[in-house]
Amino acid sequence: MAKKQFKLWNEFKAFISRGNAFDMAVGVVIGGAFSAIVTALVNILMSLATWAVPGGINGLVTVLPALNDAQRGLVMAAGGEPLQFFEASKLTEYATYLGAQAGAVDPVTYGTNLINSKYTLHGTTYTYNMSAVIDWGALINAVISFLIIAVTLFVVVKVVNTLRAARLAAEEKAKAAAETKKTEEQPEEKPAE
Repeated sequence: MAKKQFKLWNEFKAFISRGNAFDMAVGVVIGGAFSAIVTALVNILMSLATWAVPGGINGLVTVLPALNDAQRGLVMAAGGEPLQFFEASKLTEYATYLGAQAGAVDPVTYGTNLINSKYTLHGTTYTYNMSAVIDWGALINAVISFLIIAVTLFVVVKVVNTLRAARLAAEEKAKAAAETKKTEEQPEEKPAE
C-alpha cells in the first residue's frame, strides 16, 4: 500500500512540476487579475457611451409586459393599477401611500422599505422583482469584455508564436553553423595507397 502511495505521489510531483501545469496555473491567476482590469475598463467605456441614457448602463433595460398577477407589482394609489415599473422620482409619493395604507407610524420609511424589498432600481426606473427584464446593459458589457479579452489574447499568442519561431530559427541556424564548422575541422582522409 505504501509503495502505491509513493508511486502516486511521484506521478503527482512529475505532473505538477511539468512546465505546462505550472504555466497553466500562472495563466489562470493572471487571467483573473486581467479580467478585473478589463471589467473596470469596460465599465468606464460604457459609462461614457451611455452618458445620455438616464441611469447610464444600468438604465438599459426592457421590462416585458406582465402575463399574470404575480408580475403586475404593487398598487401604489387608491383605485390605481398595479405598477410593474415606475420612475424613481415618484418614490416618495408611492412610499407615503403604501405606508399610510399599512398604518405605519413613519409611512415614508415603511413604504420606502417595502418598495426596496419588492422593486429593483434600474437606472432611474424601479422595476418589480417578479417582472421579466431584459438587461441590455449587462449583455453589451459582456460582449465588449469578451472582445477586449479576445483581442488581447490574440496579440499575446501572436507575440509568443513570433518569439518562438524566432528562437527556433536561431537554434536551427546555430545548429547548421555547428555542423558546418564540424565538417570543416575534420581533416581530410587521404586515400590508402
